[in-house]
Amino acid sequence: MTDFVLYNAPQSTCSQRVRFVLNAKGLAFEEHKLDLFAGDQLKPDYLKINPNGVVPTLVHDGQPINDSAVIIEYLDEIRPAPERFVPQDAVARAQMRALMRFIDEVPTPAIRVPSYNIAFLRHFRSMSEAEFVALAESKPLRKEFLLKMGRTGFPKEEMDVSLDRLRRGIARMDAAIAQSGGPWLMGRDLTLADIAMMPVIVRMQDIRLDGMWQDKPAIARWLEAISAHPAFAKSYYFGSLLTEKYPALKQELAG
Repeated sequence: MTDFVLYNAPQSTCSQRVRFVLNAKGLAFEEHKLDLFAGDQLKPDYLKINPNGVVPTLVHDGQPINDSAVIIEYLDEIRPAPERFVPQDAVARAQMRALMRFIDEVPTPAIRVPSYNIAFLRHFRSMSEAEFVALAESKPLRKEFLLKMGRTGFPKEEMDVSLDRLRRGIARMDAAIAQSGGPWLMGRDLTLADIAMMPVIVRMQDIRLDGMWQDKPAIARWLEAISAHPAFAKSYYFGSLLTEKYPALKQELAG
């Protein structure tokens, strides 16, 4: 039995962060893949370890740790080797956490809107209105999000707001790389800020939103560098991308 048990979902952007850090640290973990559309995250046994009813949850020596940003910092604290992702300098550490706060408040929630409209909406269209409302009501953290989306998807106004937030995320990222000298957000060393932003950029590329950094070569170089990290392929196993989960989506986006 391993010390670490990860409850997550392959396509969950927050889960992808945690898988990356676990793999980068070389930590063996038992992985439980939850089917979010089957409601695995709302079952009583799971709610006991994560009352928010979302993924991921890391259980370490029997103790549940929730929230992906908390989990990845926890892992770096307890296992700083072989690769440390948190600066030792207090000022740099504060700057990294400020970047992470921005990432979690602006681009991370923004990517959910096009993700749902483009890929996940198909799970809700066949539901009756009563079934959909009952599902939304059962979600501790996602109730308002789902009710705003409805069974027909987010309206254009909501999509436009989310796309604008993603553009702001890209601009902030580009500015951080320029200020630090790159190649990473904080400079020479890969940090948790990069890992926090990684799933947003990978998702944007997957659903054809990568044109947002067409005029920002530093972002393309950053994506190439993080994709080359040994932990990346292990974390993005087949089925982690939306175009892998939904093969028809790839054709739809290409058209």
